[in-house]
Amino acid sequence: MPRSFASPDGRPLLLATALLLATAIAWDAAGLDVALAHLAGDRQGFALRRAWLLSDVLHDGARRLAWLGVLVLCTAVGWPWGPLRRIPRGRRLQWALSALAGAGLVTLLKWASATSCPWDLQDFGGIARHVSHWSTAADGGPGRCFPGGHASSGFAFVGGYFALVRTHPAAARWVLAASTAAGLVLGLSQQWRGAHFMSHTLWTAWICWATALVLDVAVPWERLP
Repeated sequence: MPRSFASPDGRPLLLATALLLATAIAWDAAGLDVALAHLAGDRQGFALRRAWLLSDVLHDGARRLAWLGVLVLCTAVGWPWGPLRRIPRGRRLQWALSALAGAGLVTLLKWASATSCPWDLQDFGGIARHVSHWSTAADGGPGRCFPGGHASSGFAFVGGYFALVRTHPAAARWVLAASTAAGLVLGLSQQWRGAHFMSHTLWTAWICWATALVLDVAVPWERLP
């Protein structure tokens, strides 16, 4: 197995990756997206679409906070401060690049997607019809809604787990828990607004995790000066 897995044989990380992927696939196969969206919206749309907490705080505010976090990580590669000084430079670089790569990949996939958001669907007062996000067929709406870009504001930081686990395992677990919780909260807040389906959040989580894992395995970060 790759030398840079956190465990001796790497199986726990591979199992976690496979379970997350299986969860996203199973959710898609069960067709639960629209049914769950109906808990938040109806033919009149989504009542909480412009709610202050969901729109101003958990969308606009959280996005700015996430970019601030990325800026801190990038700056800390060369000029660490506080607890970041205890992390080797190579691992600081790993954390910063994994955050950028995860969020960037989600953004690229979203830009190329033909899937429209829930609030664009006919079920919720829009013009689009529901089509699987794995289909290349246009749904009649504006598209560019899969996977969940806003959820990546939290999930993109899961790379901190890999950057920290060998030298600061307790901190690594806290980072993993915090970034996962943030991604879920942000994804669910967008779903309640009608901006995304639950599957969008699950796939974003998997993309960010898998990206961080691949970077951890592919690059000998501990050897970087």
